[in-house]
Amino acid sequence: MVVYDYHVNSQIVNLARKDAEFIYAGKRGGHHTLTQDEINAVLVEQAQKGKTVCRLKGGDPFIFGRGGEEAETLVEAGIRFEVVPGISSAIAAPAYAGIPLTHRKFATTVAFIPGHEDREKKDSTIAWDKIIGIDTLVFLMGVKNLPYIAEQLIAHGRSPETPVAIIRWGTRAEQNTVTSTLGGVAELVKSRDIRPPSVMVVGDVVNLRDHLSWFEKKPLFGARILATREDTGGFAPLARLGAEIVEFPTIEQRDPESWEETDRAIGGIGSFDWLVFTSANGAAYFMRRLMELGRDIRELAGTRICAIGPKTRAALERFGLRVEMVPEDFRAEGLVEAFGDVRGKRILLPRAKEARDLFPDAVREAGGEITVATVYRTVVPERHSKRLARLLREGRINVATFTSASTFKNLVSMIGPEAVELLRGVTIAAIGPVTRKSIEKQGLTVTVMPERATIDDMANAIRDWAEASIPVSRAG
Repeated sequence: MVVYDYHVNSQIVNLARKDAEFIYAGKRGGHHTLTQDEINAVLVEQAQKGKTVCRLKGGDPFIFGRGGEEAETLVEAGIRFEVVPGISSAIAAPAYAGIPLTHRKFATTVAFIPGHEDREKKDSTIAWDKIIGIDTLVFLMGVKNLPYIAEQLIAHGRSPETPVAIIRWGTRAEQNTVTSTLGGVAELVKSRDIRPPSVMVVGDVVNLRDHLSWFEKKPLFGARILATREDTGGFAPLARLGAEIVEFPTIEQRDPESWEETDRAIGGIGSFDWLVFTSANGAAYFMRRLMELGRDIRELAGTRICAIGPKTRAALERFGLRVEMVPEDFRAEGLVEAFGDVRGKRILLPRAKEARDLFPDAVREAGGEITVATVYRTVVPERHSKRLARLLREGRINVATFTSASTFKNLVSMIGPEAVELLRGVTIAAIGPVTRKSIEKQGLTVTVMPERATIDDMANAIRDWAEASIPVSRAG
């Protein structure tokens, strides 16, 4: 059971077990899905049912997160728990805005203060006269009360010229930072329509942002890229350039319903002239099955090996296998051309159940003999798609990537018919003409398509597109 808050990044939620139950306990702009008492009751009730419960919060649970109150409730109910510390937005947001909260030359003391206190309260719990002497003040949840906060600080002796920074959605693609002074920040926030969630920093350290700002200067800052495949490592260079990668795999690999045809092929492995792998997944599943049957790579000694793409080649080489052929064209069409004359040749093709038959058909027509062994199948994973639909609806996805026709079709299946309409305002990147055809059949336009069908080439193509259009693509 996962009880999660509004500010939790969906990438973390996606790491939960697929069969976990989810309860949304978000609080946004004064609107509470569950009251604090109800949240406490849910934690106790679910734990007493014998479930392992994760209370998932944004930031740190013990920094204005009511984690202490919830822990007290668990103690009273006799429920054991552990606390995993997080990084508070009070620290993370200023760091991503280029503002160190302490600095030997400017600030040696810092205070974290809740900014949502009711201004009508007769007895404030904030000691305004005491915090004036603290170098750096960080206010959380204070946007609506910002004029009051500035007024109180000035009234108690802080100079109206004191530097102030407001950081909205810190660390995210839509991070937006504005700077001013205590005397002018209220009007600035009103004119810029700055809204929660925001962190306010008061103090001379704000001036360091002019030359320490780093995140917002990254070439792809503001770009949010949807990855619809499970292995997103190829997009790491884009993340390093400032893009935010939203992982939403629409394909999941599983064992075939039966290993019969693969086991039969492995039993006669020495009779094949060529062993052809069209994906790293196919290589991994085949080699795993080979070893499960008590065989090893020595039995492949007389068989030549072909791999489509560098990733497939690398996967095979990790098993100590030497790849003799890697077609320049990474599609099935390129494989047909690379083999040329196959008359009298016996070929084993371990692959996904859903793969196209273009290559096997071409081999048979050319007089070759080919055995197709299903070593894995793809299914539509069970995922929570509501947040992704909301990001698309709000225009907060800049690029959607599809590495196969299945990744696109499955996304539509998971979100529903509205997915096509939601993707109309998104730049679409696709690998291969088959994928592009599937997407354009739905009336959408593919803007980015690499010449070679690899994730690395797609990442490079997206980088080139984003760097050329970044003023338009920024979500903030």
